Amino acid sequence: MCGRFVITSAPAAIREAFAYVDQPNFPARYNIAPTQPVPVVILDGGARRFRLMRWGFLPAWVKDPKTFSLVINARAETVLEKPAFRNAIRRRRCLVPSDGYYEWKVMGSRKQPYFIHPRDGAPVGFAGVWETWVGPNGEELDTLAILTAAATGSMTELHDRVPVTIAPQDYARWLDADETDVESITVLLRAPPEALFVWHPVPTAVNRVANDNPKLILPISEEDMQTVHAAPPKQPAVKRAARAKSSTEDSGQGTLF
Repeated sequence: MCGRFVITSAPAAIREAFAYVDQPNFPARYNIAPTQPVPVVILDGGARRFRLMRWGFLPAWVKDPKTFSLVINARAETVLEKPAFRNAIRRRRCLVPSDGYYEWKVMGSRKQPYFIHPRDGAPVGFAGVWETWVGPNGEELDTLAILTAAATGSMTELHDRVPVTIAPQDYARWLDADETDVESITVLLRAPPEALFVWHPVPTAVNRVANDNPKLILPISEEDMQTVHAAPPKQPAVKRAARAKSSTEDSGQGTLF
């Protein structure tokens, strides 16, 4: 799956990689989380455009977002069949620029975070689908989900799901929902090539959404990892957990930058 990711490349490098016409300026992000606004690339009027969308998909038919479960990923195997995604996969596909993402591996009674990033250091484009939700008062909210596929090869050591990563030569094909027959793009909905990503363990500070700094992606040693996992797990206070839950659920479109 994909539940946290990063964008660390300079704005000019992201713009060059995805060839959108806009020129946004934005800081690096090291811990992008669900319900936050994230940058996406869409095709609009024949041109690639940069947009911000809420990470958490809302189908157009949802009446009240508070009654709909938070959906951040869509399974590639069923995206054409699920009522929530059937229209979006046909008409509203997007790319989510990223310089890597996090995954948590179960180690005894704990979970160790790992940073998974492109081997060559270049940004990649995750496959996404999006939808504009219109509220009862006419308010509009652009929302998206990142597609995932079954992990293959050594990536299964970390998790059984991985984000679908579109190769640069297929960006145009993926984005062109008007001209591309949806059945023909299903071949793109697969796990990334074995050699595309590498990974290393990182500090557990990434577990807190509030933490967002370059130290989160730095590798930690085997000794540091053993020290962390040897310590007794902390028992979070009920009130603190409730506040965190409320903060996540109430997050709006906001601004990434």
